[in-house]
Amino acid sequence: MAQRIVATAYGDPAEVLEIVDEEPPRPGPGQVLVETKAIGVNPADAKIVRGTMGGDESKLPLPIGFEAAGVVSAVGDGAVLPDGPLTVGDEVIVYRASGAYADRVLADLTVVHRRPESLDVEHAAGLLLVGVTAADLIGTAGVTADDVVLVHGGSGAVGAITIQLARTAGATVIATASARNHDHVRGLGAIPVAYGDGLLDRIRDAATAPVTVALDTVGTDEAIDASLALVDNPGKIVSVAAFGRASDGIVLVTGSTPESKRLREEAIDGLIADAASGELVTEVAKTFPLAEAATALTELETSHPRGKFILIP
Repeated sequence: MAQRIVATAYGDPAEVLEIVDEEPPRPGPGQVLVETKAIGVNPADAKIVRGTMGGDESKLPLPIGFEAAGVVSAVGDGAVLPDGPLTVGDEVIVYRASGAYADRVLADLTVVHRRPESLDVEHAAGLLLVGVTAADLIGTAGVTADDVVLVHGGSGAVGAITIQLARTAGATVIATASARNHDHVRGLGAIPVAYGDGLLDRIRDAATAPVTVALDTVGTDEAIDASLALVDNPGKIVSVAAFGRASDGIVLVTGSTPESKRLREEAIDGLIADAASGELVTEVAKTFPLAEAATALTELETSHPRGKFILIP
């Protein structure tokens, strides 16, 4: 039997998540069945479980999770990627998955990507959701080598990749982070500054030239207020979290528009290649057994880890 985590209702993960046993699904044409070895845990998973992103009762019991890495265990007809057919035993990444909190995931070929041997399974499982989000921020803002970029939340999973992509574009990067993470942020290529009172002055002191772009991964009023004070054009302030500040003229990205979808889709191959080569640095903060998915989500909501939480079936 296969095991899957589902939400039986919307609410506290500790109260509504259950493990269910089911017959392993059989892949149809253009599909593969993947035996998962690692599963990415994301804040969006907790929001979905709690119903804060819209709780449709008709979808219950609701499978959870968007990304995983594992081994192909069965293939349907026409299971061919652009570089050749998929076969049983191939190592793959599944993103954007449907119901990745499971020991087996049925996936259309459109969301299956080969995992290079040099990219370990845990880092692969946590790479793409945060990676494409960072790429969307960079692409939407149109970051170039002429920019001085402010990244809010530079030590978080999205923020760390955003710093690296901005540096790859040639930009100067300043990033907010707690003091304990300043060495890490500096190692990614950014100038670290601490949150809290006096933030605006610290950013101005750190900047070698006026800040031209602000990329927000945290969504706090402090982050947006500082960005508006520093960046002349609010259209160059791009956030994935500050949805209550849309009236300020900032740009919000959700991955739902055609342009956002294009930026994310086009980033996938490069993210995998750069992570495999070591050019892109990612972190695994902690691993949990699949059965402890509720614990992982609860901890993720409260601890703001540096790096990703990963479930291990």
